[in-house]
Amino acid sequence: MSLFDEDLFQKGLAQRKATLGSDYVDKTLAAADDFSMPFQQAMTAWCWGFGWGDDVIDAKTRSMMNLAMIGALGKMQEWEIHCNGALNNGVSPEEIRAIIHVVAIYCGVPQGLECFRAARKVLGERGLL
Repeated sequence: MSLFDEDLFQKGLAQRKATLGSDYVDKTLAAADDFSMPFQQAMTAWCWGFGWGDDVIDAKTRSMMNLAMIGALGKMQEWEIHCNGALNNGVSPEEIRAIIHVVAIYCGVPQGLECFRAARKVLGERGLL
């Protein structure tokens, strides 16, 4: 018995790969075991299929929202992953900088500095700095 809707999972898998890259998603799923695979499946269906699966908000805007929210939460490993995804969805380095400014204003300068550190790493790896 599946704990998720297969169609929603497939829709989410396509969106997840489009944003984060097929290599990253394939490695993540391949690394999942019996313990973590149900979470991977549900998260792909719910977050990426349901949450990202409509056309109401475009992928670029969703990525910008994610950077702001994940930055506010201080989840920097996820922030790096979504920074790469944001670039894949057309967010510019200048837009990323502006998002970090907002995070710093509303969440504190130390959190803004953490976002800048993560952004510099991602942008540097991609040759954008």
